[in-house]
Amino acid sequence: MSALGFALVLAAAFCHATWNYFVKRLNAGPELIWLFSAVTVVLYAPLALWFALGWTATFSGVAVIAVSALLHLAYFVLLQRAYRAGDLSVIYPTARATGPILSTSFAVAVLGAPMNPQMAAGGLIVVFGVLMLTGGRGVGPRRAGLSLGFGLAVGTLIGAYTVWDARAVALLAIPPVLLDYVSSLGRSLVLAPLARSRWAKVRTLWRDHRVEVIVIAVFNPLAYILVLVALTFTPVSYVAPIREISVLITVLLGSFLLGEGQLARRLGWATVILTGVAVLATG
Repeated sequence: MSALGFALVLAAAFCHATWNYFVKRLNAGPELIWLFSAVTVVLYAPLALWFALGWTATFSGVAVIAVSALLHLAYFVLLQRAYRAGDLSVIYPTARATGPILSTSFAVAVLGAPMNPQMAAGGLIVVFGVLMLTGGRGVGPRRAGLSLGFGLAVGTLIGAYTVWDARAVALLAIPPVLLDYVSSLGRSLVLAPLARSRWAKVRTLWRDHRVEVIVIAVFNPLAYILVLVALTFTPVSYVAPIREISVLITVLLGSFLLGEGQLARRLGWATVILTGVAVLATG
């Protein structure tokens, strides 16, 4: 993996952990998804227009973008629901571990991405770390089970959209900025009726948490655009696992800043997950 690819994915990890932290901290409903998506549409409009003017649209390209938008909508709705019910420091690592394992497996089976015994061993280490992270003493079984279930479901969607979008940018040459922008636009349109019915909550969010909403609106697309750019010249079997550096960051944020506790235990198993990621990525 090139130094540029690694730098892009590392920057994406920091952006991704940051916006997830703020979504969890705000603990709002679907109105938050609509609000930050709408702000993203406004902020990124000039950049998206620039790339749209340079892209030759095709029926297959438009269809791929539409499916991507639906996958991301499902991901955000489920993620927001998960954060309202479980712990950030369990849901996020579980989802971020499940996602690359599924996307890497699919990429190997369908897209012919590279795979060897070392990469397989790394995947097993990641699975073991996730199982230990969501268990152990001091964790309520119901809370841990709920968080684990949500994490696995979110991770499945991560795996699905990662492979789908990797194909879009690498094989169909769809501009990463445009692909992500249409996803944000789609979310804002689909959720508009719901936002209108909860307009009082939307106004309260904007009035009391404007800075947090803007941070999410900027960092959410930026994190994924950086990954999509890396995918244009780096196999998904490398990019997906290395994104999991954000796991350590998020465990620290969830356990320390959000008061979810068990910092030492969760940080220890998050480190195991990252060890598996390193083994997988260097295979």
